[in-house]
Amino acid sequence: MSGTTISTPLDGGFGGRVDQVVDRAIGDGRIVGAMILVARRGEILYSRAAGLADRETNKPMTADAIFRLSSVTKPVVATAALTLVEANVIRLDDPISKYIPEFRPKLADGSEPVITIRQLLTHTAGLSYGFRQPADGPYHRAGVSDGLDQPGLSMADNLDRIASLPLSYVPGTGWGYSVAMDVLGEVMARATGVSLPELVDRLVVQPLGMHDASFAVRDRSRLVTPYADGPGKAVAMGSYHRVPFADGFIAFSPGRVFDPASFASGGTGMNGTASDVLKLLEALRSGGSPVINPETAAAMTTDAIPGIETTMPGWGWGLGFGVLRDPLAASTPQTAGTWRWGGVYGHSWFVDPALDLTVVVLTNTAIAGMVGAFPDALRDAIYGRQV
Repeated sequence: MSGTTISTPLDGGFGGRVDQVVDRAIGDGRIVGAMILVARRGEILYSRAAGLADRETNKPMTADAIFRLSSVTKPVVATAALTLVEANVIRLDDPISKYIPEFRPKLADGSEPVITIRQLLTHTAGLSYGFRQPADGPYHRAGVSDGLDQPGLSMADNLDRIASLPLSYVPGTGWGYSVAMDVLGEVMARATGVSLPELVDRLVVQPLGMHDASFAVRDRSRLVTPYADGPGKAVAMGSYHRVPFADGFIAFSPGRVFDPASFASGGTGMNGTASDVLKLLEALRSGGSPVINPETAAAMTTDAIPGIETTMPGWGWGLGFGVLRDPLAASTPQTAGTWRWGGVYGHSWFVDPALDLTVVVLTNTAIAGMVGAFPDALRDAIYGRQV
């Protein structure tokens, strides 16, 4: 880390450094609004609602603002799935065909491999995401939804489209971020005979008091307006909005959340507040109570795919999110064993268990709030890293 200095994480000046990062991003127009929470051992050391929930009406961001959580949904649904594993309703090594017999994707050679629940949780099932493919890639041609667009699309139709395409690799032999959590959500619903939204509410949301976490929006007046990266400042999303990402694009339909016919996406479909997210992460950090037992929480937050490389240098994957293997390779001041992820509507979060540190950053700006200069600078400000 040549040229880098490290001071004590969460030293007396960290709040001022975070403020500078946030003020700069909002002043430059790259981020419209954000809600940020930093906690240590459960104590909130920094809390700020910054910028605007709606720029056009000059509506300020508030601490209880509701965000479209996108992939911040994943740890919630993964936790719910693991409660079902603990109850012996499902098992990690069960083939998913046991629950969704019609979902039988094949390899390019026509053979039909077994896909397990564990492989869905670890994104080693051979599936993909449309946004990880070029604009003319197979998922786009088949009309597969990443769970963010196509209001009114049913789960049955989306599963048919996914299963019609060849798997990217033999399940268990590689890693690819994917629609696996959507498939897992359907497994959970089939295994219990209860809808995914009801399951998640019963198993995770209610026990943890995540009052606004839901697949629906319980108070539209608190739902933030979504924005997207623009050529200069962020631009308001339309009813259908494409945002360039990697070699392709991410397709957003913000109104999807208001269409009850839209399938409940286990990977991207929930809404909630920063406080809701913090409650889940703190529960997992402190051993999983009252939703899962300590052994399950430990398995969830430990690298579950040793020997398999992800597309993120230095990062492995647990049962629901990334786990840091090598801070140097990842170019991060976080401690090895840190777990984190984000959401394409503009979110990032991480837990550094060695420091008992939990950080939640929800913004209304895709993609700048999730990856790139803003979340990296915010992380470095918390750790006191200056490059």
